[in-house]
Amino acid sequence: MTTNLGMPAVAPPGVGHLRGTQSFPDAARGALADSQLRRNLGHATRVIRTKRASVVAELPDWEQLRLAGEALKTATMARLDEHLERLEREVTARGGVVHWARDANDANAIVTRLVQETGETEVVKVKSMATQEIGLNEALEAAGIAAHETDLAELIVQLGHDQPSHILVPAIHRNRAEIREIFLREMPGVDPALTSEPRRLAMAARAFLRERFLRAKVAISGANFGVADTGTLLVVESEGNGRMCLTLPETLITVMGIEKVVPTWQDLEVFLQLLPRSSTGERMNPYTSAWTGVTPGDGPQTFHLVLLDNGRTATLADEVGRAALHCIRCSACLNVCPVYERTGGHAYGSVYPGPIGAVLSPQLTGVEDNASLPYASSLCGACFDACPVRIDIPSLLVRLRAQHVDAQRARSVPSAEALSMAAASWLMSSPGRFAAAEKASRLGRLLGRSAGRISTLPPPLSAWTGSRDAPRPPSETFREWWARERGTS
Repeated sequence: MTTNLGMPAVAPPGVGHLRGTQSFPDAARGALADSQLRRNLGHATRVIRTKRASVVAELPDWEQLRLAGEALKTATMARLDEHLERLEREVTARGGVVHWARDANDANAIVTRLVQETGETEVVKVKSMATQEIGLNEALEAAGIAAHETDLAELIVQLGHDQPSHILVPAIHRNRAEIREIFLREMPGVDPALTSEPRRLAMAARAFLRERFLRAKVAISGANFGVADTGTLLVVESEGNGRMCLTLPETLITVMGIEKVVPTWQDLEVFLQLLPRSSTGERMNPYTSAWTGVTPGDGPQTFHLVLLDNGRTATLADEVGRAALHCIRCSACLNVCPVYERTGGHAYGSVYPGPIGAVLSPQLTGVEDNASLPYASSLCGACFDACPVRIDIPSLLVRLRAQHVDAQRARSVPSAEALSMAAASWLMSSPGRFAAAEKASRLGRLLGRSAGRISTLPPPLSAWTGSRDAPRPPSETFREWWARERGTS
């Protein structure tokens, strides 16, 4: 048997949610102006960070677990083709059907066809980053199929006609009052006296979803892990909606990124300690659901596994950049990132926001399609310290920045930045020219005379002042100060 996803290719443009309509700086500017958004994000990330720190501190071998997770992911990526072929054989032997999707278009077409073959016009979904990545809900809607999100946060996002803002908590940008308004406006049959008390909101969502669980004949899930040696898929979640989706429907379709495979059950011993502590600050997930093929009379009687590439083999081809595929989607890096905490996930334009999104999305799409994301970081290193599998995100960000710069150098028409750097090089290569430029810079004092800094400059220098202030030039140059103090020039 030969498994072939084709030559490495990036995720196709125009489908899915990996590319934004704005650059990160432009999108972030709007987010920073929203004070309510910043308060929501600041509160939520502080709570998650505190919980995580508490449960991580309980384990004296936490660093050893991180090292083990890193080693397991590195070894798995080195033999990914073998593990995927083993997974396919085991799923097939246990009554499942495996489909290989080269990209988002393939995956959407496969899932849509499988649902249509059942004759159903609606599905329930377990929270899945992969299906959001490929824009599956939109593809199903275009085919006349309604997809109902069942994770509470995903439901809030869907009813609010919104987009996820966080890997783990998609509605992190919403507070309780906003959620109540969404439920009252969008949820049929909701009690008009609904309050913003979390318990009341959860009860309203439970009643709304229960009807959909009981009538759904088809479910679509993601997978946190796929175990190659037994063909078992796993979903970890906290609400029980996953358990409902994975057991009640007659047909189950799982969409899994090819990087989610692990070789053996023993590997889960490491990851099921790292994931819950890093994501929700829990010692273990309330619900860990595992299923292996089809069992007569128990659970779905038809099972399909769609293995998704969508730029992953292109990422795998980079021996350094492939470390981004180690991600177990815990979101720990988002919760410690000072940039994410202030802008939220929408500014990244991708379903994968935050530090990991800033390195993963550009590799899945091609760096130039997401060229601003590697710059969405202060390179403080907090993301690496928090990552349970030790992905060196700061180094990957610098690497991607260098690739972007190299791509810009190859352009036939130089960018404004390249022209500015060339002009600076010409000035600084001559003492006389540099001295003249220093004197001329004093004209800039007129621009910053009121505030002591320059906040607006004309193009192309506006690219600098668009996101930071320029210092007001001093009243005398260093050369003039030296001459005055030492009597020499």
